[in-house]
Amino acid sequence: MADGRETENKHMVEAALFVAGHALGIDEISKSTGIMSPGYLKKVLAELASDYDRNSNTALKLFEIGNKYMLGLKEPYARKVNDLAGSPDITKGALRILAYISKNEPLMQNVIVKAFGSASYEYIKELAEKDFITASRVGRTKKLQTTQKFKEYFNLDG
Repeated sequence: MADGRETENKHMVEAALFVAGHALGIDEISKSTGIMSPGYLKKVLAELASDYDRNSNTALKLFEIGNKYMLGLKEPYARKVNDLAGSPDITKGALRILAYISKNEPLMQNVIVKAFGSASYEYIKELAEKDFITASRVGRTKKLQTTQKFKEYFNLDG
């Protein structure tokens, strides 16, 4: 049974994750909550995740993505209320390119252009500007990969 301090720490971590609205690393959570021990903070996060997993009376879930943590929604709630979430306004063409990159990454830009045509240059530019992909020069083309923001936005575990 958790004592008052442990319960308060769990509530502080939960509040920090809720307010942030995006994945936070241990250092960020520590700074905002005042919990300085990384080991203890990881224990609090594990307990919080377990609490959400066991509780059927909540639509919330704690996700670990890479070395970061975020509050999100359990299925099927995420799908049902997705239209209420803020959208980065990705065009349909860019979304198609993003799906293709995520399935085949890392992927060379010239492969996408061959598959989707020259309009894909604009979609790739859009995705890079919105930080859903990185594009690093390799010879005369670019190597494309999805970013941490992509994983967070689409609730994908790292």
